[in-house]
Amino acid sequence: MEHFDCVVIGGGMVGATSALTLAQLGLQVALVEPHPAKDYSVEQSFDLRVSAVSLASQQLLSQVGAWQKIKDWRVCPYKRLGVWEHESAYTEFNADDIKQINLGHIVENRLIQLALWQKINVMSNITTFCPDSLISLKQDHDKATLILTNGSITAKLVIGADGAQSKVRQMSAIGMTGWDYQQSAMLINVETSMCQQDITWQQFSPTGPVAFLPLGGKSSLGGYASLVWYHQRNEITRLVSLSNVRLEQEVLKIFPKQLGNIRVLAKGAFPLTRRHANTYQHKRVLLLGDAAHTINPMAGQGVNLGFKDVIALQHVIADAISNGEVWHHEAVLARYEKMRRKENLLMMSTMDALYAGFSHPSPVVKVARNLALLAVNKVPFLNSTIKNKALAYACGL
Repeated sequence: MEHFDCVVIGGGMVGATSALTLAQLGLQVALVEPHPAKDYSVEQSFDLRVSAVSLASQQLLSQVGAWQKIKDWRVCPYKRLGVWEHESAYTEFNADDIKQINLGHIVENRLIQLALWQKINVMSNITTFCPDSLISLKQDHDKATLILTNGSITAKLVIGADGAQSKVRQMSAIGMTGWDYQQSAMLINVETSMCQQDITWQQFSPTGPVAFLPLGGKSSLGGYASLVWYHQRNEITRLVSLSNVRLEQEVLKIFPKQLGNIRVLAKGAFPLTRRHANTYQHKRVLLLGDAAHTINPMAGQGVNLGFKDVIALQHVIADAISNGEVWHHEAVLARYEKMRRKENLLMMSTMDALYAGFSHPSPVVKVARNLALLAVNKVPFLNSTIKNKALAYACGL
């Protein structure tokens, strides 16, 4: 039976990154993932699942040696973020205001995963088990034993990075709190009549926001983009069932004029939920990313919170090793949750407050929120302090 310092369950963006950061500390790492990363070719269409990778997340991906490959393939930088409900209260955030070249990049999730796996495959101290899956997990005082589909391994530490339906979390009897938002988000990849833009925007309405994320490249129509449409689940179900031509007509009726003309290429949908693990640690198990917390995707912070988890864990273990501590001791591992739980909860609660505030039907509340947006954009003090600090925080700076 093979023994490792760490076993990471889940080879998606967060899990693969954590495997690389721990291997960079000199640890022997195993990575278990049921689905191999798909190869890339320039002819491939854009994937529906994309992420707004923050500047801090980009730095992490650079640290593990994956960012340059991602950049060589397909990314779209964005410099501005527009937010509004009523046109008169339009508020725009600009990278220039925080002295940055851009605010981040829109990247397809599968390309991030593929670039990470290409680095993993050349690391001598990472062993991959793929395709493979976790069957059972047992924790003893000196090790954890994992039964996989194709064999058994042991480890000093088990990291659950296996998503919102985490088997590691369930097998460790870690409970969850949370709720469903009773809404879904529809993802729509489109060609746009406008060429590639440097802005991502979001307009709010009582039924939920609609959002625009630019994608790289030049199409026969102009450019490409990913649209996100939040609405009640039955309405999203209806929209998903439409033909692409019919869906184009629905999009143009609801989305603002800033979108321009479009041609629908692909569509999909997922329900909106909030989940937070009651603890991120149980003996020799740690939870990262969606296994620990899922957030309303309204501000695109989900994967960035997961990457912040990875950074925190690397710092905790690196500090323990440099101080001569037993890095996998429960007291050491508990520092990871102390670093991350408060910030994750703050971001989750902030997104919930914004989501609830912009969906409130009261005319008084509507006037108040538009005045607040207008003040943030027009009042010099608020513009230079609250607005720019919020922007820097969202970028991970």
